[in-house]
Amino acid sequence: MSDYAELHCLSNFSFQRGASSAKELFERAKRHGYQALAITDECTLAGIVRAWQAAQECELPLIIGSEITLENGPKVVLLVEDLAGYQALCGLITEGRRRSKKGEYRLLREDFLRPVAGLLALWVPDLDQRAEVLHEQGNWLRQTFHQNLWLSVQLHCGPDDSLRLSRLLALARSLDIPAVASGDVHMHARGRRALQDTMTAIRHHTTVAEAGHRLFPNGERHLRPRAVLAEVYPPDLLAETLMIARRCTFDFAQLKYEYPRELVPEGHTASTWLRHLTEEGARQRWPAGTPPIARQNINHELEIIGKKHYESYFLTVHDIVRFARQQSILCQGRGSAANSTVCFALGITELDPSRGKGQLLFARFISEERDEPPDIDVDFEHERREEVLQYVFRRYGRGRAALTAVASTYHGAGALRDVARVLGLPPDQINALADCCGRWTDNLPPAERLKESGFEPDSPILRRVLTLAGELIGFPRHLSQHPGGFVISEQPLETLVPVENAAMADRTIIQWDKDDLDLVGLLKVDILALGMLSALRRTFDLVTRYRGYDLTIASIPAEDAPTYEMISRADTIGVFQIESRAQMSMLPRLQPRTFYDLVIEVAIVRPGPIQGDMVHPYLRRRNGEEPVTYPSEELKAVFERTLGVPLFQEQVMQLAIVAADYTAGEADQLRRSMAAWKRHGGLEPHYARLSKRMTEKGYTKAFIDRIFEQIKGFGSYGFPESHAASFALLTYASCWLKCHEPAAF
Repeated sequence: MSDYAELHCLSNFSFQRGASSAKELFERAKRHGYQALAITDECTLAGIVRAWQAAQECELPLIIGSEITLENGPKVVLLVEDLAGYQALCGLITEGRRRSKKGEYRLLREDFLRPVAGLLALWVPDLDQRAEVLHEQGNWLRQTFHQNLWLSVQLHCGPDDSLRLSRLLALARSLDIPAVASGDVHMHARGRRALQDTMTAIRHHTTVAEAGHRLFPNGERHLRPRAVLAEVYPPDLLAETLMIARRCTFDFAQLKYEYPRELVPEGHTASTWLRHLTEEGARQRWPAGTPPIARQNINHELEIIGKKHYESYFLTVHDIVRFARQQSILCQGRGSAANSTVCFALGITELDPSRGKGQLLFARFISEERDEPPDIDVDFEHERREEVLQYVFRRYGRGRAALTAVASTYHGAGALRDVARVLGLPPDQINALADCCGRWTDNLPPAERLKESGFEPDSPILRRVLTLAGELIGFPRHLSQHPGGFVISEQPLETLVPVENAAMADRTIIQWDKDDLDLVGLLKVDILALGMLSALRRTFDLVTRYRGYDLTIASIPAEDAPTYEMISRADTIGVFQIESRAQMSMLPRLQPRTFYDLVIEVAIVRPGPIQGDMVHPYLRRRNGEEPVTYPSEELKAVFERTLGVPLFQEQVMQLAIVAADYTAGEADQLRRSMAAWKRHGGLEPHYARLSKRMTEKGYTKAFIDRIFEQIKGFGSYGFPESHAASFALLTYASCWLKCHEPAAF
């Protein structure tokens, strides 16, 4: 049985073509004993980071590549040999995508006048073309790629495989091009053929019954066992795959991403300039002198920032905020940035980390053990955010700044509608089915629900629709634009990742999803929009104009009793975050009297705390209806500020550090697993580790299980404490204005 490496394989990031995820493909390739697997999605690298992750998990080499069809030209699969080849491929994809509207590409032969060293090419000839056309294409490819060109032989158990093989080998000999086997793989297993047919019909806006020749004639475009491949291909063609795979040595670890450096004035390093700006900001924040705890935090944070070489990241965000303030655009950093005293001194956030209970974890924001940069979110006035976005494009140029993408995925209703349509169901049944089962995400919907909506649960066509829709849920559907996640680079972005046009004019996006950036260490600054900031800025302007004094978010008087009395009466229509019916029903029960009470109020009316059964125990303890108890003395410091009930992600991280001896980096991994477990699972290893370590330290199994159920609750939109604190600041500001300046507000 011959060894083999698959060199032509599409994942589900070839939208509506590939019918398997990279994880499924690598697991199957590993099971079959393949030596390597190439992921070659059509003119895109949108899924390559996830493929790299899957390859590492399966300990199987990944070959990075892309399938492209030139305009009026040949179809080729380009494989990356080294760093130069990767950069060349990113440049080609960028060229093809930037000259076309979103979702399309157009590559010309002239594009290959640029250097293509480091790229290996597999030509996929169309034998239906005339002989002279094939020879002209082959000669052009040979002149372009020289010794880095192969003719791809793809055999799928058709009735004319013997004739096809002989014709392809004859064409290769006539052009003096070596031949190699490849699979044109579209799915990991034959069982995905029905889904692949369905996706083909979706892509062509037709039904499966009418798709005709657009569908593959059989299900052979899957990762076949090596024994089967040995029966289909000559041994020398299989051996050639290994020779090519050995040449493809590029790994993402070879990418060297650098933050922009031009923000540092002459005579300074990034480190000394960040220190200078921080000290300057600290003098403005604390005119009477920086408090000892703030001084300690600043020194500690700057030390870690220096060790991780993140100075330019903070300088970049500071520069964006400085521009907004110069233009009188109100902004406020939120999320994990609220943990940082440096961010407060730089004016990135208006929230003093010491305000309230002073328990915000800096390790939630940045730690020595994490390899990815911190993620800073800054909200701007919603009507003026575009000014900030365009400033970033002007400041760094289109070549060095772009928005990150979001891989929009199929959810229940969308998958049901698309599948039902291409399987021929009438529109009224499609609507009824989507209404009935649109929120289903796991197992098939219960028969009772289907019967109530007028469907026959045992109907073969209905079972087929539900089964295929279930397979489609979670698949990427298209790339969309992140609302404001900017990636900025010292070098041209297209040397790191392909760039394409967004649907909106004057915007460009990279092809990687926002959640994939951390894995390759790319800087992202979230420039987001918030309507309340527009309202606050206009209110401040009116107060200045008619009252004669200036207000800012930071200068609004803190802990104002009349404001809290208004909040406790639930007189909160029009303010930020606590004006919903659910929030207004909670306010008289919670009776907020301090800023930290507002932090809890913002966070507690969320699906996570509710599903984790945290709300009622907290209220009972707050109202004296049950005693405040702690599982141990060492955890009292963790849970004391929330009366012994874990309400925040940061508390779970602190619990893991205190009660299970997690490091700060391990605790951050737990946070990531909490955020992602609904989509990807992955909490089980943490449960085993927490259980073992906490049991050894004397905690009961009942307590450990209850904590773990609450941890899972945080996967359902639980608020981090830092995020709640940032929002609570805007909540307090809007409430104070409603209370004391109602006309202006």
